[in-house]
Amino acid sequence: MLNHLEFAPLFTAFMVATILLVIMTPLAHQLGLVDSPDDRKTHIGMIPLTGGVCIFGAVFFACFATDVWFKNGTLFFTASAFIVLLGMLDDKFDLSAKGRLVCQFGVAAIMAYSAQNYLTSLGDILGFGVVDFGFFGYFFTLICVVGVINAFNMIDGIDGLAGGMSLIVLGSFVLLLLIAQNGEAAMGPLVVIAAIVPFLAFNLSVKGFKGNKIFMGDSGSMFVGLTIVWLLVEYSQGGEAAMRPITAVWLIGLPLMDMAAIMYRRARKGKSMLQPDKQHLHNIFMRAGLSSRRALVAILLLGCFYAAVGVIGEVLLVPEYIMFWGFMVLLIIYSVIIQHVWRILTIFRAESDPKN
Repeated sequence: MLNHLEFAPLFTAFMVATILLVIMTPLAHQLGLVDSPDDRKTHIGMIPLTGGVCIFGAVFFACFATDVWFKNGTLFFTASAFIVLLGMLDDKFDLSAKGRLVCQFGVAAIMAYSAQNYLTSLGDILGFGVVDFGFFGYFFTLICVVGVINAFNMIDGIDGLAGGMSLIVLGSFVLLLLIAQNGEAAMGPLVVIAAIVPFLAFNLSVKGFKGNKIFMGDSGSMFVGLTIVWLLVEYSQGGEAAMRPITAVWLIGLPLMDMAAIMYRRARKGKSMLQPDKQHLHNIFMRAGLSSRRALVAILLLGCFYAAVGVIGEVLLVPEYIMFWGFMVLLIIYSVIIQHVWRILTIFRAESDPKN
């Protein structure tokens, strides 16, 4: 199970990321890749938005230098370079939502058409037999890729959230690959994990990493989103599958549900579904009285729950239709709660008020 695991690529990714995170800080200010406080952002000062560039650079260098490569590695890094560039441009110029979507679909096309990494089947998720796509799988994959990229982009709202959620998903994915006796494939996501760890240390101002605050930026959240969906599709299809498709859905269940609930709420109000607001899950936790750090822990624990359901369901071979309908029921419950969360919080505060 552990035969193919190597230390050198992980150490390389960690060290290169650490170095890049330090040297990119002054460059970020020179390039204008910094985040300023506004009505939605309450941080202090101008914070560099180059964390994603550093993570991508470290992963690329570590894979190239140590010969640990992703399947279809050339096309993966080509698509990743485009998504990182798109994120940098968005961070600097605040691109329109339509412009971002067009570019994201272009990146998704590299994955689905050029790399031939697309969904051919969803398994027996309805309980009436295997759902095969045929040629339609290309188009469905484009939608899924753009959806996952934006799910991780949307969830990136407080320190450590997008990075922490990425570690949960990638760590669960590595575990499933190891269970499937595919340690060689596990090296790819492990290198990404090794590059994210120093970013999180700086982002959360962990002891020994203070004084160099940095944000992931759109380049980072979209890069990890692309990486995750690339790997999940690759290893949930065909003869080398390490998991069933519905398991992959559970691994990224919380970001998907949060995105779906947000977009539904915005659509009901007649707003653009990609328009930023302060109605995300972390905003709700913080308005409920939690500090940003406690909100981070609470949301990551929820993310662990979703991922754990996916892993346990895969190991125990719980029927796919049970996993699917269980996910749909939870999605409906989640959406209803989110739609009425402020009313629920008001009632909860009234009940818990000692004056009553």
